Amino acid sequence: MTESTRPSQAITYADSGVDVEAGDRAVELMKTAVRATHTDQVVGGVGGFAGLFDASALIGFKKPYLATSTDGVGTKVAIAQALDVHDTIGWDLVGMVVDDIVVAGARPLFMTDYIATGKVVPERVADIVRGIAGACQAAGTALVGGETAEHPGLLRPDEYDVAGAATGVVEADQLLGADRVRPGDVLIAMASSGLHSNGYSLVRRVLSVAGWSLDRDVPELGRTLGEELLEPTRVYAADVLDLTAAFPVNDSSGSTGAGVRAFTHVTGGGLAANLARVLPAGMTATVDRSTWSWPAIFQVVSTLGNVPQADLERTLNLGVGMIAVVDPAVAEQAVKHLEARGVPSWVLGSVEATDPSASGDGPDWVQGAKGVDGGTVHMVGEYAP
Repeated sequence: MTESTRPSQAITYADSGVDVEAGDRAVELMKTAVRATHTDQVVGGVGGFAGLFDASALIGFKKPYLATSTDGVGTKVAIAQALDVHDTIGWDLVGMVVDDIVVAGARPLFMTDYIATGKVVPERVADIVRGIAGACQAAGTALVGGETAEHPGLLRPDEYDVAGAATGVVEADQLLGADRVRPGDVLIAMASSGLHSNGYSLVRRVLSVAGWSLDRDVPELGRTLGEELLEPTRVYAADVLDLTAAFPVNDSSGSTGAGVRAFTHVTGGGLAANLARVLPAGMTATVDRSTWSWPAIFQVVSTLGNVPQADLERTLNLGVGMIAVVDPAVAEQAVKHLEARGVPSWVLGSVEATDPSASGDGPDWVQGAKGVDGGTVHMVGEYAP
């Protein structure tokens, strides 16, 4: 390098857009919220290279299976950024990750997060992590570590994305899933809190074409459009595990008893595709659309964008965020149990052996999904008004 090409002044890391001190301030702002999630099994504090968890808590298990999941929240972060509201997006992240784990009957043990941003604004990062920590507390899991990365030039200063991963544990003979589902089992729907974190690319496209702004008051919603779109994902983990404990998969003799058989988390792909993943081949779940009506936001999206029903059903949750598959003997009690915990629930349909002469093609039928050669879901009837 010649003198003519050498810069006249020294270039620092801060000149490149990375503020190490801002990152340190963000950690200080979030520490209290993170520590509030820690149980006796969490070793060390905030700031270590790795989060540590005391695995001796698993000693009492006969054959523990570890369950793990990772996810993000998709383009919902664009809404948070546009509104400059960042303390709810963490609930969406935890819901997307932890509620995939509890589907297997696993108790979530710990979680880590990752935030990439164009510029570290300590208060903004702390708000995001406080939301994650609050949701972790609600789910009964510890937030043991994370990473905040500043990516100037890759992301704009006001842009960020979030992701997370969690690990849980379940006793092998308590593992829930398709192999426990039986003909005659009942489907119980658990209401979503709204859009959750799926289908926002479709929703944002509809609103963009319609020219609707986030500060628009929408009478059908009873609040602004932005407030509705930022409604946090309902975190079902504690409710799912409580339901499983109240109606266990096994009775005292160890044989399969009258209890919870399986769960499905209704996320990307919609209700039918996710339900098909937890059904065994040779069985069909019939979902009765008339058992519920769409929350207002789904009707708004449908009408405003003239979106075909089939497209809505394979993109959005339409008001159902989690489904339990239970023995018919406990279906009524299970609904009451969930309602008592504040989770609106209802009987959605049932499972039967597949009738080869009745199965068909078209948008009302889904067989298997996401690489799983599972059962079939048949959507019947019309949605309640």
